[in-house]
Amino acid sequence: MKGVPDHIAQQLRRRANKHHRSLQGEFLAILEESVQDGQILIPTELLAEVRGSGLRTPEESSRNWSP
Repeated sequence: MKGVPDHIAQQLRRRANKHHRSLQGEFLAILEESVQDGQILIPTELLAEVRGSGLRTPEESSRNWSP
């Protein structure tokens, strides 16, 4: 990769090896992660959001919903 400092290229190589990807594949994966829309939640975070919504049943969640 042109213009990439050696220490960054080495870190990218290590990360690519760890994920069983080529250098280009790892770079694209990092790029995709950085531009994704929306928030990625782990299950405990999702559960906390659902509990924090104040809804208790599926019916309550769709009561005021309109497409």
